[in-house]
Formats: sequence, structure tokens, C-alpha cells
Amino acid sequence: MAGNRQHPVSGLTSLQTQSYRTHHLVRSARETASRVVPVNLKTLLLILAVIVFNSAGNLSLAYGMRHVGESVGLDPLGYIRVMLNPAVAGGIVLLIFWLLMRMTLLSWADLSFILPLTSLGYVLAAVLGYVFLHETVAPSHWIGTCLIFAGTMLVGSTQSKTTGCSGVSR
Repeated sequence: MAGNRQHPVSGLTSLQTQSYRTHHLVRSARETASRVVPVNLKTLLLILAVIVFNSAGNLSLAYGMRHVGESVGLDPLGYIRVMLNPAVAGGIVLLIFWLLMRMTLLSWADLSFILPLTSLGYVLAAVLGYVFLHETVAPSHWIGTCLIFAGTMLVGSTQSKTTGCSGVSR
């Protein structure tokens, strides 16, 4: 057998060397695959919650600020008075929950995957502003909003390279 000679230094045959290389290649692929965590339903639901809480919090904050009757500037007491408005206070609470959920989400998945998907909040914010606050949205704004949506769909349709964190329960 000319193709199965022993290597002069290692003493391994070419078949053993090939088997050894294949074994290490498979083991390396398994280790890499174990670090890649597929995006599961729990992560997708949290992404949806982050989008909704961000949009609802900003809507409530904008509504409250428009109906508060005073503009805030450099006066810290002005901010405290404005925060007592129920819509402003509700917006602040929603945005605090949004921040906590976003922190959780970023501990579960890669920023490069999460950020484009949560940008759907910009689309929802434009729609909510148009519907509930009767804002005038220019055609160029709608085109930009549609581009954000298209980009989000592109990112969402690609395979995620989301990696898990050791010691983090999900």
C-alpha cells in the first residue's frame, strides 16, 4: 500500500493522519456550533416588547409634553413639575421598562442583530405620531420609514450569528 506509508517523524500512517485531522475539524465545528444560539421565540417576543415599549413610551411622553402647558429649559424645578403630568410620568415609566428590557435583550443577543430589528420602533413611532398626535409626516419621511422597514426585514431574514453568554439564564 503506497498511499498508507508511515510518516518518518510521527510514525502515523497517512490514513491515521487524515483521520486525526478530520476528528479535530469536526470537534472544532461542534465547539463553534455550541457557541451559536439560534434566535428563539423568547428573544423575538422580547424584541417585540422592546419595540412596543419604546414607541408607547415616546408617544406618551410627547403627548404629555404637548399638553403640559409649560416648556422646560434650564430650570430643574420645571422638569419636576412636568414629570408630575400623568402622561409624562407614564412615558417615563414605559421608557424605564424599555431600557431594562433592552439591557436584557443585549445580554441575550448580538448588538448587530438587535439594533436593526428594534429600529422598527422608528416605523411604529412615525405611525403613532401620525395617528394619535396628528403630526404631519412628509413623503420623504415615509420613504425613509419604508427603507428602515425594508432593512429590518433584510436583517430579520438572515441567519443570526447570535452568541450566548456563559452563565446567563434565558
